[in-house]
Amino acid sequence: MRAVIQRVSEASVVVEDEKVANIQQGLLVLLGIEIEDTKEDADWLANKISALRILSDSEGKMNNSILDVDGDVIVVSQFTLHAKTKKGNRPSYIKSARPEQAIPLYDQFKKELSEVIGKQVQSGEFGA
Repeated sequence: MRAVIQRVSEASVVVEDEKVANIQQGLLVLLGIEIEDTKEDADWLANKISALRILSDSEGKMNNSILDVDGDVIVVSQFTLHAKTKKGNRPSYIKSARPEQAIPLYDQFKKELSEVIGKQVQSGEFGA
């Protein structure tokens, strides 16, 4: 599993001109799932992200986690995070999990993260 995490003051996901998710201050997580990933990987990453001290405290230092600031999280699936670009000019996504494997792990990640932070995690539509 690979995640790109961005601090946001607000974020939203729009699919076919319809807003499907919206958050205020918190984290935007782009999540890529690999063919070798497991439920344990999803749970570990959710717990790790919830504890990362990457949000500003009252002095402007990155000292708070999403739990400390009661922030929101939005998760977006992103299979391209596992692109292999070493050879040629066309990326290979052979390591990215197929939807039948990735969707349950994506859902497990969101479920675990929701349980840890104590609020609903917003998300885009898988594969949109």
